[in-house]
Amino acid sequence: MVPLPLDAASRAWPTYRGDNARSGIQAETVRPPLEQAWVFKPKQPPRPAWQGEAKWDGWNKVYDLKNRQDFDHAFHVVGAENAIYFGSSSEDKVFCLDAETGKVRWVFYTEGPVRLSPTLHEGSLYVGSDDGFIYKLQSSDGALIWKTRLSPRDYRIPGNGRMISAWPARTGVVVEEGVVYAGAGMFPSEVVYICALNPESGEILWRTEQTDLPAQGYLVSSVSRLYVPTGRNNPVVLNIKDGKRQRVLDGDGGSYALLTDDALVFGPGKTGQLRLVERGSKDQLATFQGNHMIVYQGRSYLHSDTEIQAIDRQRYLDLARNRRDLYQFRSQLDKRMKKFQAEKEKDHAAEIASIRKDLVDIAKKLDSITDSMKDCMLWKQPCAFPFSLMLSGTVLYAGGRDQVGAFDASTGSSLWSGDIQGRALGLASMGGRVFVSTDMGHIYSFVPLRQQVSLPHP
Repeated sequence: MVPLPLDAASRAWPTYRGDNARSGIQAETVRPPLEQAWVFKPKQPPRPAWQGEAKWDGWNKVYDLKNRQDFDHAFHVVGAENAIYFGSSSEDKVFCLDAETGKVRWVFYTEGPVRLSPTLHEGSLYVGSDDGFIYKLQSSDGALIWKTRLSPRDYRIPGNGRMISAWPARTGVVVEEGVVYAGAGMFPSEVVYICALNPESGEILWRTEQTDLPAQGYLVSSVSRLYVPTGRNNPVVLNIKDGKRQRVLDGDGGSYALLTDDALVFGPGKTGQLRLVERGSKDQLATFQGNHMIVYQGRSYLHSDTEIQAIDRQRYLDLARNRRDLYQFRSQLDKRMKKFQAEKEKDHAAEIASIRKDLVDIAKKLDSITDSMKDCMLWKQPCAFPFSLMLSGTVLYAGGRDQVGAFDASTGSSLWSGDIQGRALGLASMGGRVFVSTDMGHIYSFVPLRQQVSLPHP
């Protein structure tokens, strides 16, 4: 595998999953084996807004449902320059820790739970709270620069044992080309707001209202589009310049989303399926059985409850496009066939015979595509770490229950595992370290194992 380019910026992890595309990729390789440098244990574990899915969907007879709103079940970290930052949903504040020691440098109190990680940009920290405000803090000492309420008025209601805004900020914050974006609101009947803000003053540049869907989960952005997760529902696509809605994507929803060069991957749906929708479309091109995906250098690394695999991404998507076109052609033929059969069939005998021949040819081509898609798998390995996934240069790190593991991205071979407490729901990498966030609120710092140096005899 060709290593990622490495520069000073690549050693940072400035926002959730590393960048606005939520890629989960770090250029710097942190090579295993690793050892624990320190662990931060908060006074209180996370207090999630939503505890999880029902055990089963009785109406549709679907069992073992996935949690589609797990964005705040751990304290996800961001950071750079020997400092890491995270928000607390239980203590209503933002923490800054020393990355070398894990000691608290400063804290900043908000008026409600901080459920999603901050975003670090040009020396400032942007973060949203259930109090309905977006805050800009000085990253060095936590001093408040400005705060802006996204809703038109300040109205508080009981929520999760606290008094929160009727429009809590639960989308995280992205900064794209010098503009700050965030959303607030979970009750469409009360209106949900997606906003663009001036980074210097906090002034709202545009505000889009949603009256049909909430806004919950980390925003994803490109230079032209803003993707808004909606919890259990499907993502909304907005024009990033003016906030106008372009479409709502088809699928089974979830707060996980990943933007590649030409497509959005989101899920996990009810049963752990990732949907891929190409740019400019609302219909899914492909589905993958899995919880997370990393896309890099023509490969898709797919991560499920029991395994991890690498797929030849470009070939797979080319085949998926051919399959989609064949399905569309078959649908057109089926409609023509029904039309002819509804009329006098003997008057259309030749056309019906031709359609039947085409349908047989399409079935053969679809079978061939299915076989070819199986051949796109480059490798597959068992994986007992189903909760999170990150690529650090040439190493894949995955989070499990009471453990975190590392795999060679070229072959899938297991390289290392380390012990933690709880489910490893968050992974980050910066400054030569791997940080692991668990559902117990613990934050672990791992560093490469110190090499034993043999000194020459005198």
